[in-house]
Amino acid sequence: MIGSWSSWKRYPHMSGLRPGDVPEGPGVYEVRHTLTGRAIAFGYSANLARALRELRTDGGGWRRLFQKDTRPVRPSDLEYRICVTQTRAEAKTAAMRLMGLRQTYWRRQFFSWAGSSPA
Repeated sequence: MIGSWSSWKRYPHMSGLRPGDVPEGPGVYEVRHTLTGRAIAFGYSANLARALRELRTDGGGWRRLFQKDTRPVRPSDLEYRICVTQTRAEAKTAAMRLMGLRQTYWRRQFFSWAGSSPA
């Protein structure tokens, strides 16, 4: 069974995630810039806590899903939310569905801005 999204939570600055902040089970995660709402990372994992901890690289930078954006990001400027699932397979299905919904949304936004409708 796929749960609902948690509320947005501030990403811990230096100490990282503490045990209990995020469940050790499977699910979907999303990380965004607090002020701009810009998506930084999105994915699914068999272990949400580990996935969010491993997003930070040793150099203090961030691995990103969206590589086109090269602006620096500080962990204190980020927030995350999670959607807990029963299995990794459910997490993968939910992530694919959410990415499809996001692409449909942006396509509609583009065509409404461009003044035409999608074919």
